[in-house]
Amino acid sequence: MNLRFIDGAQVRAQLDLGDCIAALRPAMIALSQGRARQPLRSVLDLDDGDAFGVMPGALADGLFGAKLISVFPRNFERGQSSHQGVIVLFDRDSGAPQAVVDASAVTALRTAAASALATDALARRDASVLTLLGYGEQAATHLAAISRVRAITQVRIWGRSPERAAAFVARENEAAAARGQRLQVCNTVAAAVAGADVICTLTAAQEPILSGDELEPGMHLNLVGSGRAGPAEVDHGVVTRARFFADHRESVLRQGAEFLRAQQAGLVDESHVLGEIGEVLAGTLAGRTDEAQITAYKSLGSIVQDLAAAQYLLRRSREPDAPLGF
Repeated sequence: MNLRFIDGAQVRAQLDLGDCIAALRPAMIALSQGRARQPLRSVLDLDDGDAFGVMPGALADGLFGAKLISVFPRNFERGQSSHQGVIVLFDRDSGAPQAVVDASAVTALRTAAASALATDALARRDASVLTLLGYGEQAATHLAAISRVRAITQVRIWGRSPERAAAFVARENEAAAARGQRLQVCNTVAAAVAGADVICTLTAAQEPILSGDELEPGMHLNLVGSGRAGPAEVDHGVVTRARFFADHRESVLRQGAEFLRAQQAGLVDESHVLGEIGEVLAGTLAGRTDEAQITAYKSLGSIVQDLAAAQYLLRRSREPDAPLGF
């Protein structure tokens, strides 16, 4: 057995955001075409808002595996990642484990890479103003990833603590300035989203922080912070106003909190989830059809994204200089 162990430092050193975006594109297309598979995740709720999840799946080429992940939101206040766990890859021919990969580092990168893919598919081509609602561990990677697909010049940041939002700006200012971007802390959600082109919700909010009344024509939203039924970052108005897309349709219909709340209120039915981002990427489903539409991508987190990123890392560890051919 040639089992590889890839730790967080190796993930961050070897998985460039651009390569991650490229690796996720065919994986999401394959998922929407039924060539990659993922059942619904299983979530065990623990005390104090903590949870443990099991996410199995298989890629189109046969490699399969699972992510075992704990989610402890308070870790951010301790200077640790809220997501702790491992991704295990197995060989399709022998069933033998091939790699164990740090899931915390992969999750941080692949989540932002998936949002970048959705932004590239759905946002207006001239989008230049980015709003980040939340300053936690996903904020920096989303800023970097969205900047890969759109010429972002202005970035607004809002969070419940103005001091922590200011600290985020201080940490990211140098990299943002090198990209020609200006970062700004906003005291209210309304101020942060007014005039924005792309909005990423990246919070641990249990109840909506963003209202549909605050949206403007032409916006694109990446709804990221809530990963299961229950906590919701946006209200019914956001869901009903948006042309609504899923990372994985079945998951959103069963576990997408914002959609489920609007459905339970009788405001939408399952047809409101138009389809998956993989269909848009494949060209089989229309994304944005006019400049004034509001589009939304609901990200629950897809195991095929984790497996694709881990597969990239495994191949890179075996053949550091080989072209990977996305």
